[in-house]
Amino acid sequence: MSMTSWLGRQAWLEKAVIGTDRLLYRLTGGKVTTVSFSKQTGLTLITVGARSGERRENQVQYVADGDGMLVVGSNWGKSNHPAWTANLIKNPDAQANVRGRISDVRASLLEGAEREAAWRKLVAAWPSFQDYVERSGGRELRVFRLTPR
Repeated sequence: MSMTSWLGRQAWLEKAVIGTDRLLYRLTGGKVTTVSFSKQTGLTLITVGARSGERRENQVQYVADGDGMLVVGSNWGKSNHPAWTANLIKNPDAQANVRGRISDVRASLLEGAEREAAWRKLVAAWPSFQDYVERSGGRELRVFRLTPR
C-alpha cells in the first residue's frame, strides 16, 4: 500500500489536518497549508454559505485541468456531501486562494462522461478518493471544475 493510500485511510488525520490548515492559513495568508508539505496541490475555496449567506473557507485538494482546477467533495469518506459543495451548487461564483493568490472562479458540477474523465484524473493524483467512495457507503462524490472568471 502506498503512503498516500495509507494516509487517506487514517480517520484521525482529518481533525489534525483541518485544525493545522486553519492555523497555517491564518498565519501565512494562505501561502502555506499542510498540503504544502506533500506532493499534492491544495487551495482554500472561498464560497458563500447556501443557507447562511456568510463567507465560508475550506481547504481542498485540487488537480490542475487546463486553465482551471478539479476539486472533489470527498468529505473524508463520510456518508454526506460536504457543505461547500451545496454552496457551489447554489452560488457557483467563488474564489480560490492558491498559495496566497486569490482568484475569482466559477464552479461547474460535472456529470456523465465529463465527470468520469475528471474522476480518473483525480484518482490518479490521490488514490484515496476511491477509498473515500467505499468508506462513504458508495456515495457518488461531487466533482467540480473551477474555471477563472
